[in-house]
Parts: sequence; structure tokens; C-alpha cells
Amino acid sequence: MSRRVVASTPRPAWGNVLLCLLLAALMLGLMALHAGEWEWHSPGVLRWVCALAALLAWLGFTAWLGWHRRERSRRQAALVSPQEQAATDILLVAYASQTGVAEQWARQTAQSLQHANVPVQLVELGHVDAVMLTDARRVLFVVSTTGEGDAPDHAARFVTHCMREPRALASLHYGVLALGDSDYEDFCGFGRALQHWLRQSGATALFDAVEVDNGDPSALRHWQHHLALLSGDAELPDWQVPDYQRWQLVERMRLNPGSLGGPCFHLALRPLEGKALWRAGDLVEIGPRHAPGEVDDWLAACGLEGDVFVERAGRRASLREWLIASHLPERGDVQGKTPLDIVAGLQALPHREYSIASVPSDGALHLLVRQMQREDGSSGIGSGWLTMHADVGGEVALRIRSNPGFHVPVGDRPMVLIGNGTGLAGLRALLKSRIEAGRHRNWLLFGERESARDFYHGDEIQRWQRQGHIERLDLAWSRENESRAYVQDRLRACGDVLRQWVEAGAAIYVCGSLAGMAPGVDAVLRETLGDEAVERLREEGRYRRDVY
Repeated sequence: MSRRVVASTPRPAWGNVLLCLLLAALMLGLMALHAGEWEWHSPGVLRWVCALAALLAWLGFTAWLGWHRRERSRRQAALVSPQEQAATDILLVAYASQTGVAEQWARQTAQSLQHANVPVQLVELGHVDAVMLTDARRVLFVVSTTGEGDAPDHAARFVTHCMREPRALASLHYGVLALGDSDYEDFCGFGRALQHWLRQSGATALFDAVEVDNGDPSALRHWQHHLALLSGDAELPDWQVPDYQRWQLVERMRLNPGSLGGPCFHLALRPLEGKALWRAGDLVEIGPRHAPGEVDDWLAACGLEGDVFVERAGRRASLREWLIASHLPERGDVQGKTPLDIVAGLQALPHREYSIASVPSDGALHLLVRQMQREDGSSGIGSGWLTMHADVGGEVALRIRSNPGFHVPVGDRPMVLIGNGTGLAGLRALLKSRIEAGRHRNWLLFGERESARDFYHGDEIQRWQRQGHIERLDLAWSRENESRAYVQDRLRACGDVLRQWVEAGAAIYVCGSLAGMAPGVDAVLRETLGDEAVERLREEGRYRRDVY
């Protein structure tokens, strides 16, 4: 993968002048010290020489300090060259940090995007003004909260000058990483206030905000997942590799043979050690692997033996086992290296996230995975591993990640579940949890291509409807007739019913595609209920999304 080369700005020519001033001051100082050896060593001349030396030293130091500060601001403000700034669409990364943690993650964010050849500008939030936001097209905010929901000190100028009232930011697309501590009552208070102001200003979220509780590494990996999608580079390395557990793949079945879309599979997994617990709405992080044949081809091309054992960092495994979970180096980069040297330079394959489609009482963890294709026609690393290369009965590296923002609502309030494609996975788990709890006021709206091929778990869902577990079911098929109906179209047609359910206290959960479906559903909700009502639902926790 090519890495962007950051052009350095040459030191301005007057930087040499500063050096000359300092040297002149030093020379005059020496002259003053040795004035007794000069002809013009009268007390008056001596005082003038000392004063001039002091003045030149002060001027030189002041000029140097100003130049140093400007250089530091320049390096901090931009990670791309001026030529790139003029020629490309810059993605702004703005941070507000009290103790330095948010700044650290902002810098890591910028570096990851830079790694994917995305032009980035990094800036402290206090240096951002309304003009900069108006001109920007995409901004990622990395912000912490201090005190009881307050902004960090260095963001005070932004809060005072920008956030006092909504701005006209309809062209702005944004993402928010909010850092906080749930031990405080106003958890992520500033991050949430920033989101509210951005929505009031008409800005559009690139994805739902990621909230980090006391440095939770899984939430930070979720942020990296969004960065990979945003940059289009699925191979961005994890900042911290998940602590995977050993699971066994016990079942794999294709659900849509003959579909116009990509192959979609039902998978079932069980833990090999201990008992796993999760809640409906939670996610899994999968450690993908290369196809064994791909690794063998690489070894053969490099003239290496895969069965050679290598011990490093307390782990002893064959070179083949080390390689299968790592980015394969360029063949020319390993020439002349020992197996230990090769292993030392390996970078683990980044994790993949999937919604859990079952509840623990099912006896297995279910996934719904579509087989993705790269531009060259090869399968994606994560989906290819799960749907093609992992052996049924074989081992899969897996970690459950809690996703409290998508857990079922408390109590018996009605629930509207909206999704498309493999987004049905998360909705299926929520429905199972609701049915177990005896909650039957469920309305499912689901969209895919064709009813005959793409109605995943259709028999189960229709059985639930007949049994009264699903009160209302609306389906949209985009390739079944000329109308090309999508799930947001079905929702719009049910506007009166939607208003009735919301007035009865319903919570709305959306799961599926971030491109097309999620913004389409959001637009229909605002069109039907009004912007203020939708924002109120969001603030009350009655409008939740798990979109990707």
C-alpha cells in the first residue's frame, strides 16, 4: 500500500536573518566584555555597546520565538502540503482535549486517514471558526468532556463564538468521537451538545456518534471501523488488536441462491472455552484470516518454508500460522530476511464487525454475512474468510462487543424495526429478545431485492407474525417490479400508522446500509414527524441506529 509523502515547508529566508542577529548580539557582548582592550573603551561607549547587545538579543529571541510558534502551528494544523490543500478536498479533524487524550486520538485518526491517502488537516477546535466550517465539506470532531458536561478549556472560543446559535451548515458532513466517563452524571456532555448544535445547524452525520467510556478500546476500534469505511481502505490497521477468544464455526448455509445480489450466508458459532453471554443489539469483532492457499502461494513465490517454527512475544507458531492472520509483505521486502525477522515486521489483519443475529437461548451465536467482492474480483478478507475459507468445525477468532446504544428499550413500549439487507441480523436479535420477554407490539419494515430469493429467515418471520409476535410486517422489494420500492418508500406510505405508533410511545430502531437506506429513512421520519420531533426522539433514546 502506498503511503502519502508529506511535503515539508522550507524554513523562511528570514530565519537566517534571525541567526545573524543572534550572532551579532553575541559579538557585541564579547566586545563589551573586552572593551578594555579596545581604543574606544570610554564608559559611555561601553554602556551603548551593552545596551545594543541586549536589544539585539531581545529582538532575536522574540523573532525566533514567534517563528517557532508559527512553525509548530503549521505542523499541527496540516498533514498535507499546500499544493495538496489547493488541489484536493481536505477532511478536517478538529479536537478538543483537556488532558491530551482526545488530541492523541485525533492525531491517530489523522494518521490513519493519511495512511489511506486521504488529505487531512488537523486543528484544535478553539482555532475553528464559522467560516472554516462553512467552507469545509467533511469534519471529524474528536472531543472530550470536562467537569459536569463542559467543553475543554481550549474549546471555549469555539463554544462562545460558534455554538451560541445554529449556523447554516447544510453542506457539512461530520462524525463525532466523544470521550467521557460514565461515572459522571453528564456522560460525554460536550460531545452530545456538539452533536445537537450540528444537527440544529443542518449538518449531516457521516455515521452515528461513537462514545468512548473511560478509554474503552472496543469503542475506539468501532471508530476505526468507521474510518476504514470513510476512507475506502478496509485494510487500515487496528490501533489495538482485539483480545479474541476461540470459537468454533458449527454451521454455514447460503440463504439466497440465485440472488441478483452477493451471496448471503447464515453462520452459527459456539465458544470453545467457557460460556458466552451477550444482549440483543451487540456486535462481534472477527479476526479474519487469509485463504490457506494464498499463504502457500506467497511462501512458494518467496522460496520460504511455512513449517518453520518461530517464537516471538511468548508465542510459538509456524511461519505459515503467523502469516495467515497478517498482511502479507511485499515479496521483495523479505529477500534475505530470516523467518524471525519476517515475523517481527508483520502487521495483523484488521478486525471486521458484524451484528449478532441471535440471543444466548438459541444455543449459538448467529451471523448474517454477505460475501463482499474487491475491485479485482477477489473476496473481501473478512467475509471471504467466514463464507468460504473457514472450515465448518474449524476455529474462528471472535470477540463480543457490547453495543448498549442498540439494546432493546426498557418496558413494554411499542417498537418499530427498520432495516435492509444484512441489517436484518440486528433486528432479528431484537425481535427474539422481545418475544422472549412477551413484548408483542413489534412492527418490522424490511427491504431487499426479490422476495423469492432475498427474504432471509422469511419462514421464521412470517411464523412470528402468524403467532402474534409481530403486530405489523411491511416488506419492500427493489427488483421485483418496475416500481423499485425501497424500505423508506414503504415507511412513507405508512405515515399515518407511523405517527400513531410514535404517539403511543414507540421506539424506532434502524439497522442496515448507511448509504441510501439510513439517510432515506431519516428523511422520511423528518418529513412525517418533523425535525423537532425526530430530535426529541433521539434525545429520549427512542430513535437508535446501527448502520454501516
